[in-house]
This record gives sequence, C-alpha cells and structure tokens, in this order.
Amino acid sequence: MPRVVVFDETGGPDVLRVVDEPVVEPAADEVRVRIEAFAVNPIDQLVRGGQSPRPVRLPHARLGVEGTGVVDAVGSTVTRLAVGDPVILGAIPDFETRGAYAEYTTLPADRVVPRPAGLEPVGAAALWVSYFTAYGALVEKAGMRPGDRILITAASGGVGRAAIQIAHQIGAVPIAVTRRSATVDGLVAAGAAAVIATDREDVVEATRRHTGGVGVDIVLDAVMGPGLAELSLAAKLGGTLATVGWLDPRPASFPANPSLTIHRYMSLADMVDPVTARRVAAFLTAGVRIGVLRPVVDRVFTLDDIVGAHRYLEQGTAAGKIVVTP
Repeated sequence: MPRVVVFDETGGPDVLRVVDEPVVEPAADEVRVRIEAFAVNPIDQLVRGGQSPRPVRLPHARLGVEGTGVVDAVGSTVTRLAVGDPVILGAIPDFETRGAYAEYTTLPADRVVPRPAGLEPVGAAALWVSYFTAYGALVEKAGMRPGDRILITAASGGVGRAAIQIAHQIGAVPIAVTRRSATVDGLVAAGAAAVIATDREDVVEATRRHTGGVGVDIVLDAVMGPGLAELSLAAKLGGTLATVGWLDPRPASFPANPSLTIHRYMSLADMVDPVTARRVAAFLTAGVRIGVLRPVVDRVFTLDDIVGAHRYLEQGTAAGKIVVTP
C-alpha cells in the first residue's frame, strides 16, 4: 500500500511518521500523481511546529506544497493531461489533506503544470515554489527590468538562488546577502555580481559601495524581523522593497526609507490562479530550456528519513533546496 507522511500533533521533527494509505480515485476534475520527488520548505517546518499561518486540522495532517511526478489517473472531464505525463505539483493550498509528502496524491488538474523537458525529478521538485516566489515578487510585483540592481537577502536559500538566476534571465544585476563569509565563493559561482557577508561588513554601507552611493532599485527580503528598517536604507530613493518570507520570527521593524514602494508577496495566493500559474510556468520553462534556470539542490533524503530531512532544514545551513524521493 502506498505510503504518506502524517503528524497527529505539532512539535519537533519526531512528530512526523510514515503510514500506509490507499490511493484516492480522482474526481471528475482531478488527477492522481505518482510522486517521484518533493521539496521540504520552511512553511512545512512552521506548520509542523505549530506556527501555521492558518489553522491546520489534527490529527492525521499531511505536509508538502510542491513536488513532481507522473500522472497516474485522470478524472472524466480532464482533457489537457493524460496518464504518463510528467508534471509539477504547482500549488497545494490544502496540503494538510493532499500534501506532497507521499507516494501518491490526488488533486485538481488545474494545480499541476507540465514538467519542463530535460529537468529530472529531483531538480523539478526544487523548481516551483522557490522560482515562482522569486519571479512573482521581482517581476510581477516589483517590476524588475534589465539593468536594475537587486539586493537579495538569504541568498544561499532556495528563493535566493532562484532570484539570482531570474535576475540574470531578465538582465538585472543581483547582489547577494549572506550571514556567513564561508558562503561567499559559492554565491559568486552561482552568479551574484557581488556578495555581502553580514558577519564582516554592514549591509547598507556595502550596498552603497557596490552601487556608487545610490542604493539598489529593488530589495528582495526573505528574513523580515527587526533588521528590516535598516535593510530598507540599502534601497535608493523611490526604490522597491519586496518581502517574501519570515526567516526571523521576531516582529519586523517598519522600513526607515520613507520613499519605498513596499510589497508583501505571498506566492501561494498567486499559485492557485490558473492564469498566473500558466504565465509563470511559461517563463520558467523558457529559462530551463535556455539553461539560465538551474534548480540548486543541497541534499536528497529518502521518505524513510523524513525526520532527518526536517532536522537538516532546522539547522538553516542548506545551500539550495532539500528534496525527498519516495
């Protein structure tokens, strides 16, 4: 019988357990996907730890907002997908009942997108949430254009590395911010035009130095927290701040740059819109095809070691995505 990861109470990684469950037949507008790989995301850690942004019904809740696999069965009204099609699970807002931490899942057909040709399952599992988030915040909201200078915090993470690559695809200039000097060389190799390590230099002073005293056009921030006010000063007058995460759980300070346009971007809200999802999928497929977008995977775990995957996530040292293969 197929396996699925569930949890009956919130807490540390040890609350996760693997159980057997029968497959679910798709309704008329649904597809069933045999999952080949799924990603472990910070939102999974928050939900498992009892900090979900919305209520999650217990017991027997699931996790996983993204993954990839092959269509295993289709509902009677589904016409654009067929059994055997490789797909990406493009949005699972009801992850507590349909989550990707499983060998099979059944979900509405409009929540899957075709998997870009040439992208193997482990890489495909690392694509959707990070790249959708980076694209949505930078292009859809902040209006990133060729030549724009982009300051990217938490640049070693999945969204940060996706943002570096998407900036290159658009023709913008990515400046990476990292907490540790040890990651500087890796971010330069990943395509950052400059890297600011906050364990040895001030982010605002360094940004001004790299931009001739002007500041960046766009700040993409995945951290929030008390440092947001100072970070906002790294943007130029009339610049843009787009926040995409909450890696620092402490209350965020109000931006100190009064001229900023501010966007609080929540990608899951856009992912459930089929029109937006198709637009983003077309952009990402083009980037994969020309070789500009290359999902970065830090480490791969098996389903049996899902607790180990979450323990590794909690260390906060991953350089790229954490992926699990059933």
